[in-house]
Amino acid sequence: MITTSIWAFAITIAVLVVFHEFGHYLVARLCGIKVLRFSVGFGKILYSRRFGNGETEWALSAIPLGGYVKMLDEREGDVPPHELARAFNRKPAWQRMAVVVAGPVFNLLLAVVLYFGLFSYGVTDLKPELGEVPVNTPAAQAQLQAHEIVVSINGEPMPGWNEVRWRLLVLSLRGAPVEIVGRTPDGAEHRHTLDLGGIKPADLNGPFMHKLGLQPNLPILLPVIGKLVAGDVAERTGLRSGDRVLRVDGRDIATFDDWAEVVRAHPEHRLHMELERDGQRMAMDITPRKEMEQGKVIGRVGAYPQSDPHAMDAFLTEVRYGPAGALGQALQRTWDISSVSIEMLGRMVLGQASVKSLSGPINTAKYAGESVSLGVMPFIFFLAAISVGVGVLNLLPIPILDGGHLLYYTAELVTGRPVPESAWETGQKIGAVVLAALMILVFYNDISRLLAGG
Repeated sequence: MITTSIWAFAITIAVLVVFHEFGHYLVARLCGIKVLRFSVGFGKILYSRRFGNGETEWALSAIPLGGYVKMLDEREGDVPPHELARAFNRKPAWQRMAVVVAGPVFNLLLAVVLYFGLFSYGVTDLKPELGEVPVNTPAAQAQLQAHEIVVSINGEPMPGWNEVRWRLLVLSLRGAPVEIVGRTPDGAEHRHTLDLGGIKPADLNGPFMHKLGLQPNLPILLPVIGKLVAGDVAERTGLRSGDRVLRVDGRDIATFDDWAEVVRAHPEHRLHMELERDGQRMAMDITPRKEMEQGKVIGRVGAYPQSDPHAMDAFLTEVRYGPAGALGQALQRTWDISSVSIEMLGRMVLGQASVKSLSGPINTAKYAGESVSLGVMPFIFFLAAISVGVGVLNLLPIPILDGGHLLYYTAELVTGRPVPESAWETGQKIGAVVLAALMILVFYNDISRLLAGG
């Protein structure tokens, strides 16, 4: 599992950095700026090569947490008189702005392209059909019923369950009631007003749909082990795909949910299992690892249920769009993730949301590995979402980031004068401190999750 996370993270970083820096590189070249080096990674150069006229050095560097494009610039060294016209600092402010903004824009464009491909190819999703609606939940109060198909939310069609979940996540930030149109099995359509006011920003990092009382309709799953997460507890203990869990600590297990409930309730507690494997009964002990979920410690073993593909067919749908529809969905999803990210960051600054939800490289690697273990499509969805996050982060008006440089050049464009060198240097120092503090925070969050088992 750790190995999978490492190489999945390496692929993620490589793709995001190459696209980001290529945006800077391409627009710089279009503006006639000489590019001295294109590096994936920071620090000591491990490998480099020149192509064509040898003007640009293409490098792989030691610290794989980003990259950079080094351009000809009088502020960083002497520039021969015959090349002054190709120096970055000699270009008009609007060209420098274009170069700076190109990196984040390319990350956002990458997300659009990935989402476009996914929505064009088609994504298998659960039907937007409700399962049991628990009493005393917002869904029950809205009179939503089991087996009701969610037709639309605030007038927007809902082709699958993931779209239902995503739309409610976005709307939950606003806290206002939403209108859900549902269709009952008899074909009648009903309008429901769902109150999202009880959902807090911290809830959005966990299973907030359960808090609303919404869950998809699924077939009853037998307690038979299906896919195992590589290197996780279940695989290391010796569980195999096809094993049926009969009893745990003397408790009869009738469904996979029964088994999952016991595991979640017993982090770091040894459980005695009775299994059936290839028609033979056997016993085995397993100790779930602990993991944090919404501030609560739960148990995990890394095992998924075995499902009968034919039994699932009736609960699945194919979500696919034509070119225009796929592009519209791709742009909408990219915009939604961007706006949600900015809003959550704003709430953190105002103290309305916890900074504990921020993740760093360690947690990103974990999610990368988990998404890869689930298949190509989940990994592409993960990669697209992370690419949006990188684009938004780099557009923040922090001096050391692209957004900070953009702020300087915008001021220059408006005033007609460059920002004073002293102000620039002060801003860079402040930006470095802010960025360092942010890195310390996300690493602290990651390590805290690791220590908590998450």
